[in-house]
Amino acid sequence: MREIITLQLGQRSNYLATHFWNAQESYFTYGAEEESPVDHDVHFRPGIGTDGTETFMPRTVIYDLKGGFGTLRKINALYEIDGDAAASSLWPGQPVVHKQQPIDASAYQGSLDAGQTPPELTTSTVRYWSDFNRVFFHPRSVVQLSEYELNSAIMPFEKWNMGEELFASLDKEHDLLDRDLRPFVEEADQMQGLQVMTGIDDAWGGFAARYAERLRDEYGKAPIWVFGVQEPLRGLPREKRFLKLVNKARALTELNSQASLVIPLALPEGPLPSSVRLNPSSPWHVSALFAAALESTTLYTRLRTSDRIYSSNLGDMTDLLNVFGKQTIANLGMSIPEAQAPRQNGATNGISNGLNGRGERAGDGGDVEEDGSDSGSQKGVAALDIDLSSPQDLSLDPNRGRKWRKRHVFSQVIADRGPLQDPEQAGRRDAEMRDRDTYGLRRRPKVHNYHSRVAFPLIDSYPAIFSRGGGGEDGEEDRRHLPVRTALSTDSTVADKIRALRSAVVRSISLEDREMVGNELAEIADGYREGWSSGSDSDDED
Repeated sequence: MREIITLQLGQRSNYLATHFWNAQESYFTYGAEEESPVDHDVHFRPGIGTDGTETFMPRTVIYDLKGGFGTLRKINALYEIDGDAAASSLWPGQPVVHKQQPIDASAYQGSLDAGQTPPELTTSTVRYWSDFNRVFFHPRSVVQLSEYELNSAIMPFEKWNMGEELFASLDKEHDLLDRDLRPFVEEADQMQGLQVMTGIDDAWGGFAARYAERLRDEYGKAPIWVFGVQEPLRGLPREKRFLKLVNKARALTELNSQASLVIPLALPEGPLPSSVRLNPSSPWHVSALFAAALESTTLYTRLRTSDRIYSSNLGDMTDLLNVFGKQTIANLGMSIPEAQAPRQNGATNGISNGLNGRGERAGDGGDVEEDGSDSGSQKGVAALDIDLSSPQDLSLDPNRGRKWRKRHVFSQVIADRGPLQDPEQAGRRDAEMRDRDTYGLRRRPKVHNYHSRVAFPLIDSYPAIFSRGGGGEDGEEDRRHLPVRTALSTDSTVADKIRALRSAVVRSISLEDREMVGNELAEIADGYREGWSSGSDSDDED
């Protein structure tokens, strides 16, 4: 098997992960003649419940603050507490129990528990990420950190050093990896890697940095992908915006040296395409947009296929993207295709003989041509509608008035999901892929393409943030699925954003850390010039 273990750190990352797990749950099939296109063993673990029935639960560890789990219980219908906890206590005296007022279950969760059709969710009915959760978790997966309380006005969990200190104290007392993570790793036959979803602009950035350091010490060669979730900055006071930028700078510095790939996720401050309508103040909405991109760009790591050339894994993707070994931070973008062709040869959503294809290509009609727009200046590089990689960081540079270099892409992984948009063009592209030597030398950039007929599932827990569904000939069934295109890229804009971030925050970092953080940010930026160096600065002129 090729198992992936997930770590969820913090409230916003748990919103993101909940959308991810709900999507995975939707791929399960229950008919004798149906086969899921997804290999569920990658992300789910088998087990036996207290009543002897088989269970299938996510391979994940969920951390959140006191009050952050909402109505989610550590013990659920599949796993009950064995024995009386008070009877097994070493304390000889009479225990005193203090109970907090329980949170009422949402109508959505109540309907799921009763086996009824759940009501439509809204931004007002989703109070916590557990309000729209559709899966059961193993009791070992749920870890509450009671040292801090969610949304506390007295001691908010928002400063970098709080996260560092919390991890250090908990790890010293319990050895977090041994207590929380190791049981899931030991169950894996052949672990593909670790997937970490975490906040990077608050105290969770410090917590994640120390956790990643321990992960690297313990699992030295394992791929570690970090998806860094950021809160929208629009509308926040200046002081809080600045604090988040400082936290982010430190998180990127630390995670760059420990993770295999770091993918920042931020809602663009500019206008979104007309096909996307969301409430930026709703973490349910914002995380849904992130989830569509994350779930799509990692789909090829869990597809069920008899021929391994049509799938991939976290390690291979890391090698494809990190061209020079110093390009750990990657940009993620996505588009929702406006139209799609009718399905060919009677293929259904998610099932086909060639589930997805992989190869390097020279580009097609949807790509940015050489000397094209600012979003891409190389032939074969995809330009997508929604940039989730913190494009607003470029505006932090005080010299923003000067002309920017054109974007230079070192490597890009493009994932298309859903029915092919142009079958004839895809046929030409696939024929070209077969004629190319995958492992031969190529003129950069390297563009790697994947395609799957498995469209993104629009389930009842997912908000209606897209103004269109799948469309096409299959009516209602097709409207429940969405074609998505994503591009994961290592490119020169990372250097521009890191330099701008460094200029904006370095003077606000404590004296004992200022030089170290400033130097490491500069080194990260320099890693995106090796082998290119802006073509002797010829690209500086527009």
